[in-house]
Amino acid sequence: MLILGIAGGTGSGKTTVVSQVAHEYPDSDVTVISQDSYYKDTSHLTYEERVKINFDHPSSIDFDLLKEHLHQLREGKTIDQPVYSFVEHNRTSEIVKTAPSNVVIVEGILILTQPEIRNLFDIKVYIDCDSDERLIRRLKRDISDRGRDLDEVLDRYQTTLKPMHQQFIEPTKAYADVIIPTNRLNEVGVKILRSILDQKLG
Repeated sequence: MLILGIAGGTGSGKTTVVSQVAHEYPDSDVTVISQDSYYKDTSHLTYEERVKINFDHPSSIDFDLLKEHLHQLREGKTIDQPVYSFVEHNRTSEIVKTAPSNVVIVEGILILTQPEIRNLFDIKVYIDCDSDERLIRRLKRDISDRGRDLDEVLDRYQTTLKPMHQQFIEPTKAYADVIIPTNRLNEVGVKILRSILDQKLG
């Protein structure tokens, strides 16, 4: 099994790169796990309290569960991947049965911040993108897909997203084996990534 970690700031284009890479392989060969599924369960809090959580800080992620699940997948076991609701700011009662495969891709903004998670990745990738471009993408996504309003998104960007990116996410670029700029569709970077996977799997 090959475990690939793909990190980068919010709105950097991680999901696009993941889909471009995974598209080249049969579904049975590639499993994709999102860090977003592993936000900690906050059922004990009210909605108003959950809204105030800094979801861009490493403490918001259940890295212990993610680590346990990656070990289980490597051992050939099927995991119960949590399902997270961005509307409710909490996990749902649903799970996704996720089976092991030849390639496991883990994507998320904070996945390279934890040494015990980093050490499980055979290849570490950082998706690099201009901060203005990331903000524009985040605005579009949060307003259209997650029901946020403009003021809420901008306030969160200024108070948490930007400072957390500078403190925790940007420094993890130093751990990456491959850095892919995505200010535009980077076909060359994706092809290089595919060739690395082909070599590892060959």
